[in-house]
Amino acid sequence: MDTQLKRGLLDVCVLAAIKGEDSYGYKIIKDLSPYIRLSESTLYTILKRLESAGMLTVRNVEHDGRLRKYYHITEAGLRRIEEFKVEWKEIFAIYQFITKEDNDNGEK
Repeated sequence: MDTQLKRGLLDVCVLAAIKGEDSYGYKIIKDLSPYIRLSESTLYTILKRLESAGMLTVRNVEHDGRLRKYYHITEAGLRRIEEFKVEWKEIFAIYQFITKEDNDNGEK
């Protein structure tokens, strides 16, 4: 898969994982695991990028004697999800065009 396309998809997946409630790294990975495999190093790179872009904020909370970072989606992050939904319609239309022959069972 194209690196830029995959990067954009992963960004939106992470935003969607924290859309309903603030979350932390391990839980985000766990919540995404039925849909996509994501390593911790990849996740934290994405989280830093999203924070820098203003799409999420971070707060530290003490948990079992350690600080845990909780991520909160911002209005910009919510807008990005909505933008993706519109973009996805175009991507899906392109996919349908590309696979049209497959769906026609090879008939032209």
